[in-house]
Amino acid sequence: MLEKLGFQQLVEETLTIKRLTRVMPACQFVLAMVLALYVGFSRLHHLRFLEREPMLTGILKVLRLRPQCTFWRFLASLHLSVAGQILRIQQSLQRAWEAAHVALKTITLDTDTTVHILFGHQMGGRKSYNPKNRGKRSDQPILTFLAETREYLGGELRNGDRPTGKQIARHLESVFPALPKGVETIYARADSGFYCNEAVEAYEKAGTRYIVSARKTSRLVDESKAAPWTGSPKTDADAQCEFRYPPEGWSQAHRFIALRYIKKRPAATEGTPEQYQLFDTAEYSYRVFVTNMSDGIAMLAWFYSQRAGAENLIKEAKNDAGLADHPSGRWPMNCIYFQLAMVANNLNCWLMLFHREEEANVEQLGHITLATARLRFLFLAARIWRHAGTVGVSYSDHYPEQPLFERLIARLRAVTAQAEGFAPVIAMALRC
Repeated sequence: MLEKLGFQQLVEETLTIKRLTRVMPACQFVLAMVLALYVGFSRLHHLRFLEREPMLTGILKVLRLRPQCTFWRFLASLHLSVAGQILRIQQSLQRAWEAAHVALKTITLDTDTTVHILFGHQMGGRKSYNPKNRGKRSDQPILTFLAETREYLGGELRNGDRPTGKQIARHLESVFPALPKGVETIYARADSGFYCNEAVEAYEKAGTRYIVSARKTSRLVDESKAAPWTGSPKTDADAQCEFRYPPEGWSQAHRFIALRYIKKRPAATEGTPEQYQLFDTAEYSYRVFVTNMSDGIAMLAWFYSQRAGAENLIKEAKNDAGLADHPSGRWPMNCIYFQLAMVANNLNCWLMLFHREEEANVEQLGHITLATARLRFLFLAARIWRHAGTVGVSYSDHYPEQPLFERLIARLRAVTAQAEGFAPVIAMALRC
């Protein structure tokens, strides 16, 4: 698929690599690391297990992979700016939408941060927000996903300090230009870590319909108590309300909605963090959101609850794509490897777009995790053979996914570039 989408050409045109490599071209180094991450070998020293793997060496057109130290020196030779260039390559590979006939007019962006606990002496580690392992040094990357296709759209590896309002706005402003062509309506969701005036202004500047969880402040608590409360039969809360309120330092008043829960348990002991997305008072617990959407409170609460899918995607990227497996103590190397891991993660998302049923819509699309995709389409009982200059793969007659696998391969082989993009290989477009 990467060959059909012009991955090599994108790497050669985009990456700025001054060091001349001798054992392999720079594109093959990048491709080798992406494919190793995709098949589950997330650390550089794992490459020794793939040294003579026939399919990988065949794709790279080499007799064997070079040792770990060669890949380490290649990564160490790259400038920090290469991380942003790899992100641009990844965003250019969204041309897979054209080939897979994806025509989404409405999309939802889920932005979140995560905590990477550091056990060595990596650069950028800070003792900051880390509710599960207080006092340990960590990184805090910021990522934005496309909820409909589960793709990673943008992000970066950050030090362990919580992002400031300017950093959040800069991240959001870098994501909006990277959206696929044809998108008309944008929805966005974010947790209380993004509750700031800069984020709200960035959303409104891009014409986004957003909902962001609010952070507890004394003024917000007072406004919530003074608002007129009513019953909430369509949510799990005991009461609900809405009000307009200008937080301190914000340019104007915004619509806030709130859900109230009667306390049914004793107060948390000293030193125990408040439950995520809730804040307490003497009698109640609250969930408060700021939004520019006009829908009902129950609908908005349900819409925000779907944001939990982003946390599952981050967990999948960590466990299956090696997102948290830093190869070095050097900051530039770790930033570049972070983006390579997300290319491998997106590779699975794009393959699933080609794997879908023709009649499927977004609600029926489903998601196959990277670990499951490996078991279904990669780690199979098969035999690689060579005859008369031809290389082939023979699969077992008992392989249950063989019809689906053959359909996927046929669609990928049919991908062809045209003057104005790629011809769709699936008859019916994927729509909302």
